[in-house]
Amino acid sequence: MTSAHHLRLIDGMRTRDFPTERIWSGSGVSGPGYHTVSLHGDAGHGDDEAARLDHRAQCLAEHDALLMLLTGRWGEPQWISPWSAQQRMIAGEEIPEPWREAVVRCEVLQLWRIEDRWIAMGLCTEEEGPGCELCVLVTDVDPP
Repeated sequence: MTSAHHLRLIDGMRTRDFPTERIWSGSGVSGPGYHTVSLHGDAGHGDDEAARLDHRAQCLAEHDALLMLLTGRWGEPQWISPWSAQQRMIAGEEIPEPWREAVVRCEVLQLWRIEDRWIAMGLCTEEEGPGCELCVLVTDVDPP
C-alpha cells in the first residue's frame, strides 16, 4: 500500500460511524467506539531470513513516511509508551478496547486528538526477530 492509500483509509476511519458490537472488517477490527487496522502486517515469511528483514525494513519505512505525513497534517503527536498501562493491566486494572490490544502489542504509540476522536499509530516489532507491524486506531475512548 502507498502512503496515499494509508491516508485515505485513516480518513475513512475518522468519519465512519462506530458499530454497536465488535466486528472484523477484513483489514482490522471495529467495535463500540473504535476502528483498528493493520497497515503493514507481519507477513509470516517462515525461514526466509532475507524476506523477513526486507519486510521489516519496508514496515519501518512506511511508519516513518506516514508519521511525517500525519505530523504535517495535524502537528506533532503525543508519544506514549504502553509500559505503564501494561503494568496496570498486570496489577488487575481493566484497560478498555481498543487500547488494551494496542498497549499489549505496540512498543510505542503516537497520538493525535482530532475533533472528538483519537488517532493512534503504533509500531509493533519483535525484540528477537525481524517481525514488524504498523497499526492505526481511531477511537472516541480516551487513552489509559
